Amino acid sequence: MIKFGTGGWRAVIGDEFTKENLQILARAMCDKMKSEKVAEEGIVIGYDRRFLSKEAMQWMACVFAKEGIESFLVNKAAPTPLLMYYVQVHQLHYGMMVTASHNPAIYNGVKVFTFGGRDADEEQTADIEEFISNVTDIPVEAMDYEEGVKSGIIHEIYPLNDYIDAVLASVDVEKIKNAHLRVAVDPMYGVSETSLKTILLTMRCDVETIHDRHDTLFGGKLPAPNESTLRDLRAHVLNYNFDIGIATDGDA
Repeated sequence: MIKFGTGGWRAVIGDEFTKENLQILARAMCDKMKSEKVAEEGIVIGYDRRFLSKEAMQWMACVFAKEGIESFLVNKAAPTPLLMYYVQVHQLHYGMMVTASHNPAIYNGVKVFTFGGRDADEEQTADIEEFISNVTDIPVEAMDYEEGVKSGIIHEIYPLNDYIDAVLASVDVEKIKNAHLRVAVDPMYGVSETSLKTILLTMRCDVETIHDRHDTLFGGKLPAPNESTLRDLRAHVLNYNFDIGIATDGDA
């Protein structure tokens, strides 16, 4: 049963987070987009570093392709705000992100974004659930992934540079450059190892990262900044005289 909460749909991998349910969700989104006459603009889908995230994105794209809807897939693990940015800038009505944010490693999920790059509100998610109920008992068809790419209905993109430029445009880059900051970053084994680190390096910060390898178990901890998970970063900042330490959720 696919039920949305305030942070999207989240479920235990292999229990309710399955290929079948992901493709049911994708078919429901296809029907919703067609009913709203926005299917022609397509949908952007991204994924984080969790187990099966990339595969989940591709499974859903195959359903969109079969239903004649273009999908724009961010073909490397990316931060959730990048998806929100892409939806906003390209004036899409919908985007989807495969992530369970700061939940334990046994979970994965999907967030839906609406026009303007906003999180889907309760009215939107209730509508999605209604469309889900209409397709639960019918076979969901999917195109082969490679066929979809070759036919041009599935597009692989990587708009990280555009996203980073947008972030840099919103801050005083020169002021930060002149501060000569030493920054310790804890991505918590997540995607900010690429995005946040690149942003800081562009602003001439001296950056060191901890917990930056790809680990779908998140080092056995929650990928969320809290008193317990921040101990290593706190010690690193104090022991090596950094000006600041920054930690992020696994999908930030």
